[in-house]
Amino acid sequence: MSERIAGRLDRQQLEHKVEAGEIETVITAFPDLYGRLMGKRILARFFLEEIADDGMHACDYLFASDMEMDPTPGYDFTSWASGYGDMRAIPDMGSLRRADWLDRTAIVLCDSLDEEEDRLVPVAPRSILKRQVERAREKGLVPQLASELEFFLFKQSYDEARAQAYHGLETREGYNEDYHLLAGAWAEPVLGAIRRHVDASGIPVEFSKGEASAGQHELNLRYATAVEMADRHVLYKQAAKEIAAEKGAAITFMAKWDTDHAGNSLHVHLSLTDENGASVFTDESEPELPGTHARPSQTFRFAVGGMLAHARELSLLFAPNPNSYKRYVEGSFAPTRIAWSYDNRTVGFRVVGHGASLRIECRIPGGDANPYLVYAGLIAAALDGIEARSDPGPLFEGDGYQATELPRMPESLSQAIEAFEASDFVRGAFGEDVAAHLLHFARAELRAHRTAVTDFERARYLERI
Repeated sequence: MSERIAGRLDRQQLEHKVEAGEIETVITAFPDLYGRLMGKRILARFFLEEIADDGMHACDYLFASDMEMDPTPGYDFTSWASGYGDMRAIPDMGSLRRADWLDRTAIVLCDSLDEEEDRLVPVAPRSILKRQVERAREKGLVPQLASELEFFLFKQSYDEARAQAYHGLETREGYNEDYHLLAGAWAEPVLGAIRRHVDASGIPVEFSKGEASAGQHELNLRYATAVEMADRHVLYKQAAKEIAAEKGAAITFMAKWDTDHAGNSLHVHLSLTDENGASVFTDESEPELPGTHARPSQTFRFAVGGMLAHARELSLLFAPNPNSYKRYVEGSFAPTRIAWSYDNRTVGFRVVGHGASLRIECRIPGGDANPYLVYAGLIAAALDGIEARSDPGPLFEGDGYQATELPRMPESLSQAIEAFEASDFVRGAFGEDVAAHLLHFARAELRAHRTAVTDFERARYLERI
């Protein structure tokens, strides 16, 4: 570890804490296609003796199953015909940290490797992101990212919500609390615990704040390199849910949990530096953007051009399930149009900052998105734009919701699937096997949605049709 962050551990520190009885359990985890953490809780001494170097085994169906953990037929990667064999989860010891919200526990993220060969499983989300990071490094570029992730806090616990079939849930606060310190105080027993424990777990926290709906909050994490930031993102989500549960509450990151409430966004800030950490997004020899102090480099412009060009094709990664598309409501701060604009929250790509802090904020993803896949898509699009010298055109000014001349994001998962499948860029950036795997995953999610009878349908048709 090049920097010392509170809560981060190296192997020697872990050994000392295990010897002293301060750490008893090591959680070994990896993200699945939904971005959920899968893994095992391992006795710390056994972890050091047997797992730290050689890894653990896990069933490969974890990258080929649905939300209910049912194996999904039709994947080339694995199937009943192949017997759903093992893969190896190898701890990335650079990700080792204390899980401060748990008693005497550490946690480490793992890379997924083939059982017989020392190669990354290509369809694993961490592998997909690592491939794009390596492509960037071949060009002398280092992606830096940050997640702004929104969620709703409920009065009910997860057990209570489940017993109520998730009906009649009450948000912790009763009115739009955007920036409200008073309303934020009512949530502080939960939010304060999340901030403290997450920050003490080697995931530097910047702040939390009330968001634009009753019971909605946002917690911002300090930016980092791509894989590290994605790790922080999923660990924070895991910790936040567990801390809320311990407090008798529940939170949700789903994109649109209720028709009358705002959606949960994932705003992703992206910049590129050289290998020495200097921004390649700003160039003092270039003219200022009109009305700003920002002097974007040609590299910045080309990267934005690539992201604009491929946003529709990548919407499958930004909005991965049918519910995701219900978040795209005009006048809701969730973008419906694809454009770039300076400090304008009505479009998909918002230019922020100047000088070394100049960056692009992608406002398209929802809180339900898998950060490894979102980051991989944005990096791939930026690299393609740089390579093709894509011109983003002039900055958009005005209300993006009213600009019908701007290209629109897909309005459903089926449209997103079509755009992803038709994309030569997607297959070139991710590879045929990964693209096919992600398509099959999305189609399975869409089938589950299409065949389910909903409460809305019963309320609308059962009596009156």
